[in-house]
Amino acid sequence: MGHRLDRVEWENRPPIPHATRRTVAEMEDLVLTVRRDLKEHSPLGEYGAVALRRALLLHGVGGVPSVPTINRILRRRGAFDAQRRVRRPPPPRGWYLPDVAQSRRELESFDIVEGLVIQGGPQVDVLTSIALHGGLVGAWPTDGLTARLITEILVTHWQEVGLPAYAQFDNDTRFHGPHHYPDVISSVMRLCLSLEVIPVFVPPREMGFQAAIESFNGRWQAKVWTRFHHASLAALQARSALYVAASRARAASPLESAPARRPFPPHWRFDLLAPLHGQLIFLRRTSEGGSVSLLGRPLPVARLWPQRLVRCEVDLTAERIRFYALRRRDPAGQPLLNEVPYRLTPRRGHP
Repeated sequence: MGHRLDRVEWENRPPIPHATRRTVAEMEDLVLTVRRDLKEHSPLGEYGAVALRRALLLHGVGGVPSVPTINRILRRRGAFDAQRRVRRPPPPRGWYLPDVAQSRRELESFDIVEGLVIQGGPQVDVLTSIALHGGLVGAWPTDGLTARLITEILVTHWQEVGLPAYAQFDNDTRFHGPHHYPDVISSVMRLCLSLEVIPVFVPPREMGFQAAIESFNGRWQAKVWTRFHHASLAALQARSALYVAASRARAASPLESAPARRPFPPHWRFDLLAPLHGQLIFLRRTSEGGSVSLLGRPLPVARLWPQRLVRCEVDLTAERIRFYALRRRDPAGQPLLNEVPYRLTPRRGHP
């Protein structure tokens, strides 16, 4: 007391008033009565805080509360129709793979941007990639993206930056292989298995699993494809390379703290006919009966887990498939639901 306002120390003062005045019970009762009347008889069908305050003013009520105060009255008296939404924290990145969620191993996602047409030139497909923890990105525009070309790009890319623990794909046939034959192991899968990289396939028509790569796809299209006029495929490839290099330079700090990548084996050679060993992972949603369709086969999971997410680990070495329950609400709890024998049926020309 007795100080000029510009000399008073306000930092140690509480940000709320010492005392607040609550609306009298009679006014709260009147607010609820008017709300019931508007809900039942209003031609507009409006009975929220704004409509309530307007009706009270029209009736000549004195001391009408403000809109925020009316909302507090309705909340305090339990008069809201809808229950307040419970917002749960999102699961960690890569939550469906425990060692990725704990930042012990790196996952690299791949996708295809297709349907881009250069004026007077070819139709362009773009293979894109992004590392979940390190943020390392890649983009390879081409005029005809085949499974064979994808394997060549992956080899060149991994020779440059090293091998991740997991490589994640959607169910495009260039990644997955044809869907109408059982036990198809695509060339992309075989490449990953030969380099001890675990391929992961996201569930069809599910949101969220490809969020990181889809976000990068949008940035690449905005900053490269639509920002500049590209006279040729070579010009687009050069512009894309500049953008990728700049993006990698900006991500230098996250890359330093990301899980380490394995060096590419120096004397490795890709043999499509080599015996298959290692692991494949498929994320799938069970049917009403608790089964999944995997590698062209219907497989039982658990009747008590219908229409739910599961992680299917295909162990080609042990010839087993293990099914683990997945829940975003409890990302750390992933119990084993079932384990079934699985033996890959050789196809003509393959072991």
